[in-house]
Amino acid sequence: MGSSRMSKSLSQIVLPVAGGTALALSVALVVANLDYGRSKISSLEQRVEQTSLQAEAARNKASEEAAVVAELKAKVAEIQLAAIENATGGTNLTENAPRKDIAYGLGRAALTEEITAWDVDVLPDGRGLPEGRGDVFTGEEVFAEKCASCHGDFAEGVDNWPVLAGGFDTLADKDPVKTVGSYWPYLSTVWDYVHRSMPFGEAQTLTPDETYAIVAYILYSNDMVDDEFELSHENFPDIEMYNTGGFVIDDRPDREYTRWRGEPCMKNCKSAVEITMRATFLDVTPDEGGESRMDHTASENTPTFVASTDSTNTSVETETLEISALETDPAVVLAGEKVFKKCKACHAVGAGAKNKSGPQLNDLMGRMMGSVDGFKYSKAFKAAMEEGRVWNDAELAAFLAKPKAYMKGTRMSFAGIKKEKDLTAIIEFLRTTSN
Repeated sequence: MGSSRMSKSLSQIVLPVAGGTALALSVALVVANLDYGRSKISSLEQRVEQTSLQAEAARNKASEEAAVVAELKAKVAEIQLAAIENATGGTNLTENAPRKDIAYGLGRAALTEEITAWDVDVLPDGRGLPEGRGDVFTGEEVFAEKCASCHGDFAEGVDNWPVLAGGFDTLADKDPVKTVGSYWPYLSTVWDYVHRSMPFGEAQTLTPDETYAIVAYILYSNDMVDDEFELSHENFPDIEMYNTGGFVIDDRPDREYTRWRGEPCMKNCKSAVEITMRATFLDVTPDEGGESRMDHTASENTPTFVASTDSTNTSVETETLEISALETDPAVVLAGEKVFKKCKACHAVGAGAKNKSGPQLNDLMGRMMGSVDGFKYSKAFKAAMEEGRVWNDAELAAFLAKPKAYMKGTRMSFAGIKKEKDLTAIIEFLRTTSN
């Protein structure tokens, strides 16, 4: 009886305790599930937000790339349009390239000294010239040392090297003599070329002062300045070249290009081409002077370019010595013949001698000045002939010593013979020359 009541009491105590524990566990489980759900939801919300941000960034990037592509397409279309306009003559091809305000992010800005090192060109008005000066006398010495081996002591040219002086009033001839004096329109071209490219094999070794001096001597050789002239960066723009007005602006892009720049014809071309004539140059500067001519001939023959000199010229040396042996010292005549090499580029002597850029000098002694038939003399020599002036030892010595001082206005581009013994020798040689 007592035992039965005890069991009932225990069961009444245990059941409520067990029920409370289960309830507590259930509540804890529910709370745990709620926390997990909230965490999961928060995580999902964060992922959704990140995905949205990434999608927005992708859309922005795609939009930017689309804008770049559109800009590039527009530029390609612009370039293609410009190319079409050029091909059809719609653009003046002599215009400067347009400036583009585009930064490509390459390289760096050039330093001032780097630009200066490359900016060496000289413009016709003198812009770009360095400070400096040089006179004719100094130029003659520098020219003789650095330039004469190719261009001659008096700018007359050696072999096939260019002649730099003379040639005035020949540009309309069949065979014009294009020199610095007769042809070049701007003195800046002379200065720039000499300073940048000369001497041959030693380019850019000349100082500015040496360049000014050489250019001054070239001007003097062309009878454009007197022997006391000094060229400098200050008076450079004042020099006007002989042929300044002989050039015109190239208007072919506007006048001609539209006629033939377009789609080329690639059909119905000529089936065969036949060569019917040839013209060949073999010697453009004959060593012995004389008149040059171009041979035109049929294709079956081989044309040649020859100097139409008289073959009897080869006997000048022997004949000269034979004559001089009777009248004067052969050694002096021979020395004078060597000095005369300075004159051979412009003057001829001996049998069959003809006028060149200067008159032939046979039978010079006792001859009236300016009297050789067929030669176009300067006004100074024409005046001397009208005065009845005659060549003799004294007159010839004074002239050869300093031609431009003796005969103001002469076109003879020769600085003069400095040594007395050379003057004596060449006069004795000229005394022996005759047809």
